Amino acid sequence: MDIWLLGPLTAEVRGRSIVPTAAKPRQILALLAIHANRVLPVGTLMEEIWGAEPPQSALATLHTYILQLRRRLTAAYGDEGGVSAKDVLVTQYGGYCWQAPEDSVDVPRYERLVTAGRIATAEDRQEEASAHFREALALWRGSALVDVRIGPVLSIEVARLEESRLGVLERCLEADLRLGRHAELLAELTELTGRHPLHEGLHAQCMTALYRAGRSWQALDVYQRLRRRLAEELGLSPSPRLQRLQQAVLSAEPWLDAPGYGGDPVFDRMIS
Repeated sequence: MDIWLLGPLTAEVRGRSIVPTAAKPRQILALLAIHANRVLPVGTLMEEIWGAEPPQSALATLHTYILQLRRRLTAAYGDEGGVSAKDVLVTQYGGYCWQAPEDSVDVPRYERLVTAGRIATAEDRQEEASAHFREALALWRGSALVDVRIGPVLSIEVARLEESRLGVLERCLEADLRLGRHAELLAELTELTGRHPLHEGLHAQCMTALYRAGRSWQALDVYQRLRRRLAEELGLSPSPRLQRLQQAVLSAEPWLDAPGYGGDPVFDRMIS
């Protein structure tokens, strides 16, 4: 079994797709898979499909969707192996559970890699941290569940995953900057600041990489573009920490080139 949620929904058993074509069964499959090996209450599944006001026929219709998923599982497993659809899509008291082997769903794999990266960061093993974070990010094939209709329950999960993805990317770049890889990061950071024009952390990392590459004027230009956009769109100024980073670039502060600095705007904790 292989299920991918970090991008278009893909679910295969023995090389055969079990993804329904109809929108609502796809939602059910996605929600069960994202919570693999945990019981999902019937009420949660119904809320995802119909919101706060399900029709009177909701429970019967949900049972029909579950039956459709089990039929797909039965067709994929065939008569071999002694595995039945009810062994995978298990009925539990008050809900259902999708039983999946370890590492068969991409979201848990992603989360384990992120945890390993954070532990390596905390122990100042930057090379390992960067490798774990890069491996986690490589699991993404686009926006999470990009081809699935999203209801109120899945929308929370998708928002959580997308926010995690951006945070992991920032942590990965920080580890790479600490390893002195600023030259290799310039193209990636330039693209990221364009895609996230209000993200102060990415702008700080871009400024750091440009400064270390001997392009101080471009680092200051990154700051000014962010300052203008914040003022025009939100009526805000860059944070005091980012303003201090700008002043550090202007003054050519030596700690900007220190191996331990990773472009985090909260740099006072590292140089105090």
